Amino acid sequence: MPSTESYQLLLAAAAACEDKKAEDIRILALDPSESGLTDYFLICNGTNDRQNAAISDEIELRLKREFGTYPNGVEGRRQGEWILMDYVDFIVHIFSAEKRAHYGLERMRKSATTISVAELSAELKNLIASTRSRTAKPVAKRHRQRRWQPRKHLQRRLSSRRPLQRRL
Repeated sequence: MPSTESYQLLLAAAAACEDKKAEDIRILALDPSESGLTDYFLICNGTNDRQNAAISDEIELRLKREFGTYPNGVEGRRQGEWILMDYVDFIVHIFSAEKRAHYGLERMRKSATTISVAELSAELKNLIASTRSRTAKPVAKRHRQRRWQPRKHLQRRLSSRRPLQRRL
């Protein structure tokens, strides 16, 4: 089962795709028995090679800024027709429209289920709520805080010092 952080990373990557006007954004939850590589595919396409590069740059920048994570590998950025970004828990595929129709990753992964961004965020909220309920501890009564006072032996030592005499 993916962690809350991987859900958050995936949602941030999908939001970065939306911000850069990516088309047909899909999240595929892969079958664990069939795919040992990753848990999710984030698949989208841009209208041209420059937009694909801009989408991949935005995903990388946002995940670096918000979570401090970098992709383990990036392939195809120079050509821009199919850019692959590997974040271990999920893999981002950014296609040109022609390449996406040609390769058809959705058709190849028939056992994968398509998840919308809303479903993924609801699943994340449920996971966070269940984690909080498991780790919730009863709140202990707060004791009245005492004002800081120097310790008695320090008070005696400070009061026993002689004032400095001036030499004339």
